[in-house]
Amino acid sequence: MDILKERIMQDGKCYPGGILKVDSFINHQMDPNLMMDCAKEFVRLFSDLHFNKIVTIEASGIAPAILVGYILQLPVVFIKKKQPKTMDNMLSTVVHSFTKDRDYTVCISNSFLTEDDHVIFIDDFLANGNAANGVIELCASAGAKIEAMGFIIEKAFQHGGDFLRSKGIKYESLATVESLDNCQILLK
Repeated sequence: MDILKERIMQDGKCYPGGILKVDSFINHQMDPNLMMDCAKEFVRLFSDLHFNKIVTIEASGIAPAILVGYILQLPVVFIKKKQPKTMDNMLSTVVHSFTKDRDYTVCISNSFLTEDDHVIFIDDFLANGNAANGVIELCASAGAKIEAMGFIIEKAFQHGGDFLRSKGIKYESLATVESLDNCQILLK
């Protein structure tokens, strides 16, 4: 994923407090070619696993998850940050957003996440592992099995990867940020 790393170095912006802003190509304005390259890499990385559904969380994981689902011809379900009035059989948990520094009660219908599902979770960032933990909790409530998780960017210094490894969750990151000290982006 050299192209992803090049874009992070070229267009990523660092802010105090460990924030990496990639909104010009990943999570506000998107580069569809880069998103497709990321999706193809996730498909390659998870080709040895057996799964029947892609799961993501609103909002920035939706684009890469849909592209993975499109390539594999699998359904994509996204966990919502607000409960719609029309949602039946809701499973919910609380997730803390590092970037927005707030808690969200996220939800998914257990009509779309069941004990028959073997899922891959796709998201834009792995920081502290809060979103990933929310997915773990929702999958456990539904009886679904997480086969793996995929992240476009991992911020290794925030230890979400350590958390997933401690839970025995297989995961892949397409680019790993070692440090944002002094607002300098250091990639692995």
